Amino acid sequence: MSSTSAVEPGTRLAERFRLEDRVSESDGATLWKAIDEILARPVAVHTFAPDFPRVHEVVTAARAASRLTDPRLTQVFDAAEDDKSAYVVSEWVTGETLTDLLANGPLEPERAAGLVAEAAEALAHAHEAQLYHLCLRPSHLMWTNGNTVKVLGVAVDAAMWGLTTDQPALDDAEGLGRLLYAGLTGHWPGDEEEGGLPAAPMIDGHFCTPRQVTAGVPGYLDTITVRACLPESRKGQGALASPAEVAESLADVARPMPIPISYPSTPAVASASHTEGLELAHRPKSAPVPPLPPPPMQRRPQGGGGSTLNRVLMTLVVLLVIAAVGVGAWTIGRSLGSPTQPQTATNTPTSTKSATINAEAVKPKNAKGFDPLGDGDEKTDIAKLAIDGKPGTLWKTETYTSADLGRLKDGVGLLLDMGKPMQISDVVATLSEAPGATVELKVGDSPELGSLKTVATEKNAAGKTTLTPEKATSGQYVLIWFTRVPTDAGTFHGTIYEVVVHSPGSA
Repeated sequence: MSSTSAVEPGTRLAERFRLEDRVSESDGATLWKAIDEILARPVAVHTFAPDFPRVHEVVTAARAASRLTDPRLTQVFDAAEDDKSAYVVSEWVTGETLTDLLANGPLEPERAAGLVAEAAEALAHAHEAQLYHLCLRPSHLMWTNGNTVKVLGVAVDAAMWGLTTDQPALDDAEGLGRLLYAGLTGHWPGDEEEGGLPAAPMIDGHFCTPRQVTAGVPGYLDTITVRACLPESRKGQGALASPAEVAESLADVARPMPIPISYPSTPAVASASHTEGLELAHRPKSAPVPPLPPPPMQRRPQGGGGSTLNRVLMTLVVLLVIAAVGVGAWTIGRSLGSPTQPQTATNTPTSTKSATINAEAVKPKNAKGFDPLGDGDEKTDIAKLAIDGKPGTLWKTETYTSADLGRLKDGVGLLLDMGKPMQISDVVATLSEAPGATVELKVGDSPELGSLKTVATEKNAAGKTTLTPEKATSGQYVLIWFTRVPTDAGTFHGTIYEVVVHSPGSA
């Protein structure tokens, strides 16, 4: 290409990336929305004017960033530089930036902390590869339409704007602290507004701490923010000097969960623009479904026929349901009245259901992170959060490099001490929504792996998972044992928000 102006909508790069819409242009760098014609997906493409001074640095940074594997970081698909053209192709991310999320004021403190915790873990991964961000702003942190956190522009944006530093770890830790400050207060702790956020208020020439700006900010989050980005207010507390240290300080924060209420009205076009990887996972579920409801909604105002037809259909459905209920009731009554007939298949589930209905929830006396095949402990310090009755708190395993626990061990789990031997009707564990976990329920009278017997197994478990023993089971110790853990926003770990153990009591 001879100039930026010569690159127009419709231009094809590498014989596959068709430029569609010019999104923004600044200092010789132009961002486009484009289509990858081979994979039929939207992508983001940066092109550069011939006199852009840092093309080589940008392409080099993009190629390095393309090797990052954490899905919470923008994926780079292609980067090229020659005499005719230079471009960088990355995933097209749709969702809400932190700026968007703050449009109506500060976030709930735990949600702000959860978003930044995810970003910190992702950046810690980038720093391990000696790749840095250096210019974190609210526009770089996104909550995607796929209900995940995404950090935009690692390495590439710094190269694009010529940013360098001799203390990258400290700079990115401060950037994360500013994002946390913004999430907690709706203000930006900088010399001027940022992305529409007002500058943070000051006292005696120093930025106010989050608690001084917004009521209800927990003390520990105030402290973490101060340690990350407000050196004047630390009062002897050590600085958080790297993304890894910020991530560690936020390790026990509940991670952001999807908010179903917010997304039913998301247009079908937006759901077709999910981030790479997530888009493919969600497309069979979401993309074909949303386009179906609009046509009937558009036709209804044209006349009464649609409403009449709907009433007729609804009446038929109600009659069918009534008929089905009647047949079901007659069948049950007949089986109860004819005990001599062989009804084994029917009676077994009925007795199981009765036992479950009569069962009572029993609170464990204690909970422990159980790692008998490793170092013995698996975050026992937060194990109690899985039995505290609060669905917003959680226990999770250590982070692993793969679903099979990094091939380090055969399993890891959460061990509950019920205080005394008792019969176990079932155990309901609320896991993360990420699919892919394999969990086993083990029960026994000794807290040793060899004496705990597997009584139920659930594969590809996610969300609320009920583990029901196939036959009568009793013991003092109950173990939820992960043999595979899901990808949870870029890393592999098992998560349990809450565990409820049911026992028939005297049974």
